[in-house]
Amino acid sequence: MSKQDNLYLVGLMGAGKTTVGRLLAKHYGCEFFDSDHVIEAHTGVKIPVIFEIEGEAGFRKREEAAVAELTALSGIVLATGGGAILSPGNRDTLRRNGVVIYLHGTPEHLHERTRHDRSRPLLQTENPLARLRELYARRDPLYREIADIVVDTGRQSVSGMLRVLCGKLDLLRSGLPSPDRVD
Repeated sequence: MSKQDNLYLVGLMGAGKTTVGRLLAKHYGCEFFDSDHVIEAHTGVKIPVIFEIEGEAGFRKREEAAVAELTALSGIVLATGGGAILSPGNRDTLRRNGVVIYLHGTPEHLHERTRHDRSRPLLQTENPLARLRELYARRDPLYREIADIVVDTGRQSVSGMLRVLCGKLDLLRSGLPSPDRVD
């Protein structure tokens, strides 16, 4: 199995990992997985319920098992949960087994996208924007550490972002030198 057979999307919640992942899978004729959806299918409950019953630590253990299961597959596109990269094991597994794409968004932009979404347990707080800023400060360096490609989600359309991303992927797969690790 070649590292380039799999595409793994990382980034904070609201960055568009699931939306972009589905489109990438369709474009390249791959199977799409969302690690959160796989966890929900395995447990029979939604992510917020897992957080409520098991806490974040319990959820992260389930997430690590799901990432290990999914990265053993070949020819897939995987949208990971925003915190999947907190586990050193997940970071290593993702980096070794596929092309890692960081969908980068600023906390302010992601807040605009997620402000009405009640299904995100980590944002159920007095100040969700402050929470996003905290998450960004901790996670951005980890996303960048393992990313083969960084794409700024900014305000561009999904189709525009997909075009940019496919161009970067095609360049990466061609073996030509590329400035992809730079925003």
